[in-house]
Amino acid sequence: MDKVKIGVIGLGRLGMVHTEHLVTLISDAEVIAVCAVDKEQLMFAEENFGVTTYDDYKKMIDEAPIDAVVIVAPTGFHPEMTEYALNAGKHVFCEKPLGLEMPEVEDMATQINAHSDLVFQLGFMRRFDASYRHAKEIIDANGIGDIIYIRAYGIDPISGMESFTKFATDNDSGGIFVDMCIHDIDLIRWYTGMDPVETWAVGNDIAAPQLKAIGEFETGVATLRFENNMVATLIGGRHAAHGNQVEMEIMGSNGWIRIAQEPEKDFVTLFTNAGVVRPSMQSFSERFEEAFITELKDFIVNVKTNCQSDISVDDGIKALKIAKACKVSAETGDVVKIELS
Repeated sequence: MDKVKIGVIGLGRLGMVHTEHLVTLISDAEVIAVCAVDKEQLMFAEENFGVTTYDDYKKMIDEAPIDAVVIVAPTGFHPEMTEYALNAGKHVFCEKPLGLEMPEVEDMATQINAHSDLVFQLGFMRRFDASYRHAKEIIDANGIGDIIYIRAYGIDPISGMESFTKFATDNDSGGIFVDMCIHDIDLIRWYTGMDPVETWAVGNDIAAPQLKAIGEFETGVATLRFENNMVATLIGGRHAAHGNQVEMEIMGSNGWIRIAQEPEKDFVTLFTNAGVVRPSMQSFSERFEEAFITELKDFIVNVKTNCQSDISVDDGIKALKIAKACKVSAETGDVVKIELS
């Protein structure tokens, strides 16, 4: 296989990012077709990427001469799209999370496992970020001793509130823990090799009271306790006035690791009568651009070599179950036992 021929499903913010990367930066991939329900998005893709456009993903999978699909549609559609693509003999890259409802996700996992000849890869892109990978190397080498505590932030820019509110009004996002904190849940499992046994979580809409009407928390905070009493704190939100704020602190028995304490855009500092200013990254796609590119390159290599991803469907299921337990705790105020078996 010279080039992996791709069909992209979903042309929202991240769908456009993935499509542009596949078209312009990944030489072993060729985007043949894209699918979306928004006509303006399809026109943009046709004019700028030279691809065939569809408004029906099944028709695209059935008709377009593609080897694989990249699914960037709303989360609730991930299971049905993945199953349809696999049954059509296509490799699948699917954005996180796997889905919203566990019965659908369990059926999805059954289909993924039944198609072991096809590559399935889940979009936990932070595993491909250089800083998080470096932290993993230090942890695996026992560079900070035993992990005692992890604190993880994931705060989107408040400038994206309007578009998110529209999206969450039209689609079920899964809530702050499933939609956002699931990245950190996956990283915590990856770093520790352990799963939490219980969680207590809270949420509020102080910074965006309009979200209460659609059943969304603007800010969510969850505490995870592990069998050995290690503790992790997850903080997710959509209210960062300065830009995208993503960071993690890992406290060990013999040292600490801090990743991305400040979302610095570059090495420029501006000194004026308004004070000292450092430009900040304004979106997650900017902060994790290289990670997004690297994970897609990894998917293409896996397809060409018929090698399964290091990120398993079981990783996706466990992260989703943990995130959903956090959501239940925040909604009920109760400590929730986390059942992963």
